[in-house]
Amino acid sequence: MRNFDFSPLYRSAIGFDRLAHLFNEAQRTEATPSYPPYNIELVNEDQYRISMAVAGFDRTEIEIESERDVLKVVGRKTKPELQGTFLHRGIASRDFEHSFRLADHVKVVGAKMDNGLLNIELQREIPEAHKPRRILIDGEPLRTVGTQDQVQSQLQAA
Repeated sequence: MRNFDFSPLYRSAIGFDRLAHLFNEAQRTEATPSYPPYNIELVNEDQYRISMAVAGFDRTEIEIESERDVLKVVGRKTKPELQGTFLHRGIASRDFEHSFRLADHVKVVGAKMDNGLLNIELQREIPEAHKPRRILIDGEPLRTVGTQDQVQSQLQAA
């Protein structure tokens, strides 16, 4: 794989250092974890779901932590008191740690475990200050843009 030098981007762009940092992270040749398998699903326009196959893990053996823009899922399997003799061991029971980079304003709203699947629900909550606003001419106060009907009624009221 080719490595790209992003240092010119640092010199000529102001405020995009986070984007350049993400590019640098994406270039790393570290092995991406493949255990446990997971899906990332777009449920609605602003809702996401991460489903992880955590068969054999109990709720008490899994920790979910969200800090700033990173979601970390850690599984620590407790060792059973009695070890059986296995003829075939196909169900993995090793520890794992998985990190997901979250976009701005994406928050974890819940998690539940069902039939060996850990489902983590995510929601994008755009603050009111970041939503588009309609600016009316002649000194009218700023108003948040809503549906097309709301915009038409605002214009007719003015």
